[in-house]
Amino acid sequence: MTSFDSSPHLNAWRTLLALAVVFVMLATTGWTAVRDNGGESSPLAAALSAWERGSINGHALPDPDAPAARLTQFFASLDKRQRDRLAARYPLAVGNMNGAPPELRYRANRIALGQARKVERERMHDKRLSPLGQQEAERRMKRFGVMMRPNRQVLAFDPMGSGRMAEVFGDLDKARRVSVVVPGVDTNVLTFERTWRKYSAPVGMAKALYREERAVDPRARTAVIAWADYTAPVGIGVDAATSMRAESGAVRLDSMVRALPGRSPVALYCHSYGSVVCGVAARTLPSRVRDITVAGSPGMRADRASQLGTRARIWAARDSDDWIQDVPYLEVGGLGHGADPVSGGFGARVLSAAGAAGHTGYFEPGTESLRNFAEIGTGAYQGVRCASADDACRKNISGGAAA
Repeated sequence: MTSFDSSPHLNAWRTLLALAVVFVMLATTGWTAVRDNGGESSPLAAALSAWERGSINGHALPDPDAPAARLTQFFASLDKRQRDRLAARYPLAVGNMNGAPPELRYRANRIALGQARKVERERMHDKRLSPLGQQEAERRMKRFGVMMRPNRQVLAFDPMGSGRMAEVFGDLDKARRVSVVVPGVDTNVLTFERTWRKYSAPVGMAKALYREERAVDPRARTAVIAWADYTAPVGIGVDAATSMRAESGAVRLDSMVRALPGRSPVALYCHSYGSVVCGVAARTLPSRVRDITVAGSPGMRADRASQLGTRARIWAARDSDDWIQDVPYLEVGGLGHGADPVSGGFGARVLSAAGAAGHTGYFEPGTESLRNFAEIGTGAYQGVRCASADDACRKNISGGAAA
C-alpha cells in the first residue's frame, strides 16, 4: 500500500514515522548537514567569466549559457586549430560547455584536470591544512591523474568543493542509443570510481552497463555516460530527504541531455537519490528520452507515474533486501519523495532484480537487474524480465507497448 491508497489511520502512522525520522536526522546532522564552500571563488565561474571577456579572430565569444544548438553552430564554424586554441585557453569553460563537440570537451577536461592536479599537489604540503585535509588533497591529486589519462573521456569536470564529473564509455557521436547513469548520495570526484565494490560507483555502474549492452546486442552502437555532474547530498540526512539537490541536478541533467549529439534515443538509469533527480527532471526532458529506469528508489516526487509529465516509459526495480524499502514513502512539508515506484498503484513497469543484493547491487554482473537495464538500453524490450508479481509489466511488453 502506498500513501495515496492507504487508510487514514495508516497514513497518520506513516506521517508520524516520517516526522520522527526527520527529528532524528535534525538532531544528528542539523539543517546544514551539507555546506557549500560559501565565499570561495569557483574555478568554473572564473573560467566562464574569462570566456565571456574573450574573443577569437576579433569576434566576441558566444554566451556560454546560450542554447546548445547555438553553441554547436559556433564550434562548427571554427577549424580544428581554432577549436583547440579555445580548449587550451579556456579548458574548464569548454570542458563543461553543453554544445561543444564531445571530443573537444574531452581534450579540454584533460587540460583542466592537469591544472587541478597541480593545485592539489600544492595543497598536499600546505601547512594551513590539517593532516586529514592534506590526505584528501593527495587523494584528489591521484584521482585527477587517473582521470586525465588519454583513454578517459571526461565530459564534465568541476573541482569546486566535493567536485562534479561525468565520463563517457563508447562513441557518443556515432551512438544509436545513449544510456545515462544518474547516481545518488555521497557521489563526488573521490567516489566517482572505486576499486573495492566498484559496481556501487558511477564508473563501475556505467562500465558494467556498457559491457552488458554489447553482450545483449554485439552489433548495437551504444554509449553510456556516468553522470555525476550534480551536487549530491552527503549521507542520509535532511538534504537527502528534500528535493533541493534534485531540483538543481534536474536542470543540469536536462541541459546535458539536450546537448547530446544526434537524435539517438536516450535511457536514464537513476539509482537511489538519483531517481529523485530523474523524477523532478522528467517533465522537462526532451522527447528523445524514451525510458526512465529507477533502482533502489526513495520516490520520484510523485504519487503516480502519470504525474511525472513525461511520455517516457517508467521502469522500477528493487531487490528484496534493499533497506530503502523501509523509508516512509510519502511527502510531508517538502520532506520525503512520494510513493514507492515499485508499488502497484504507482504505475511503473516493475523489473526483476534477481541476483542483486542490498542497496548498491543493481549493476553487478550476473544480476537480472543489469540484464534488464541492458535490454532497455539496446531497445530489446521483448527480453525484459518483469518482477514475478507484475502482470501489468508483462502485458505491456508482450502487447508491444514497450516497443
